[in-house]
Amino acid sequence: MFDSLSDKLADVFKSLTGKGKLNEKDIEAALKQVRMALLEADVNFRVVKQFVADVRVRAMGQEVARSLTPDQTVVKIVREELVRVMGETCEELDLRAAPPVPILLVGLQGSGKTTTAGKLALYLKKKLRRSPYLVPADVYRPAAVEQLKKIATDLDIPVFDTDVNDDPVEVCKKAGEAARIGGYDTIIIDTAGRLHIDEELMGELGRIKEALDPNEILLVADAMTGQDAVNVAGEFDRALGLTGVVLSKMDGDARGGAALSVRAVTGKPIKFVGMGEKSDALEVFAPDRVASRILGMGDVLSLIERAEGAIDAEDALKLEKKLKKNSFTLDDFKDQLAMLQKMGGIEQLMSMMPGAKGMKVDEKDMVRVVAIIDSMTPKERRRPDVINAGRKRRIARGSGTRVEDVNRLLKRFKEAQRMMKKMGKMSKMTAKMGKLMGKGMGKMPFPM
Repeated sequence: MFDSLSDKLADVFKSLTGKGKLNEKDIEAALKQVRMALLEADVNFRVVKQFVADVRVRAMGQEVARSLTPDQTVVKIVREELVRVMGETCEELDLRAAPPVPILLVGLQGSGKTTTAGKLALYLKKKLRRSPYLVPADVYRPAAVEQLKKIATDLDIPVFDTDVNDDPVEVCKKAGEAARIGGYDTIIIDTAGRLHIDEELMGELGRIKEALDPNEILLVADAMTGQDAVNVAGEFDRALGLTGVVLSKMDGDARGGAALSVRAVTGKPIKFVGMGEKSDALEVFAPDRVASRILGMGDVLSLIERAEGAIDAEDALKLEKKLKKNSFTLDDFKDQLAMLQKMGGIEQLMSMMPGAKGMKVDEKDMVRVVAIIDSMTPKERRRPDVINAGRKRRIARGSGTRVEDVNRLLKRFKEAQRMMKKMGKMSKMTAKMGKLMGKGMGKMPFPM
């Protein structure tokens, strides 16, 4: 996420590092590069112009001139202005109404509305302890109705049995009544999309809005389409009056133009971002956290939240006891790798670690590690010190790897053991975080 923009901004700030004072020429040169980086990231040009102007006013003033670390002060200013552009605070869903509270999802075809409907329902169920009810209202595409029904079944969330022969407005009315009778407090309506905005689409959505009076009208937009997503948001807002935006496929957006432009251009907040294909890969959009990730400062709070969701409390307690007894084994190490994959993959997690952004790790390494550990005997996994040259050759043959790979894993495992021992001395919450970090966020404990 934002890799291209992050790399360019890092180069800008590196050019300022180590200078005792920054003069006007230094700041102007840096701002010129910031401007180009933002434009290349497909940020709206008016947003870029205002952003650079705001940073210039602060950077040319006493805030930087009196600083003992002017380069860091410039980074601080840029971060604060990024937060301001993206909306400053998280915007929560407005669910203050008599149940069932309608949430209307709108957007173009292919933007990810149906998968987002499932993710949002799961978020409401798990995080907010609500009782969501899914409504497939795209009667023009029976496949979309079946897709949402399958998602609902997989997530164990109730779904309305839409009749594709009904008018979409009638579907929504009937679904609302079914939700009321069933005792569900929130209905999520997956509406029809089009390849482009047209009067017919907007007219239908307008009738659904009039019939349901939804608390939230959320546009689902593909983050990777950049300024097209911003333009679409403007069109939908003018026709329907959006309450917010969900940016899907954010994990694949290396530029970040949509995320940095939507709020400033439309005035509508980004409420959620889709961060992958998994059903729980929906995150509340937090401008301060996103700004930190853009500038390579990490996002530890999101990392902790993701760890909390992936770590079973009982497993965490068992691990804590192992750490105290210094009995962390290769089997435990393997379990931690599995948890990493459950949390969304090493690349995403590294982007949240301060200072780790930009480090490249091949996901295939994790597969090799598991293969090597699986080729060991139970005794070898408990006591790696017994693994001699002959055993290493046998393990390498059994796992389809090289002896060098086995040696590298054993070396990294010893480093991880030392780190985990230190983590075991921390508080319970920090120990959970330490479990994540001890798996190798420093010197990655992988064989490659």
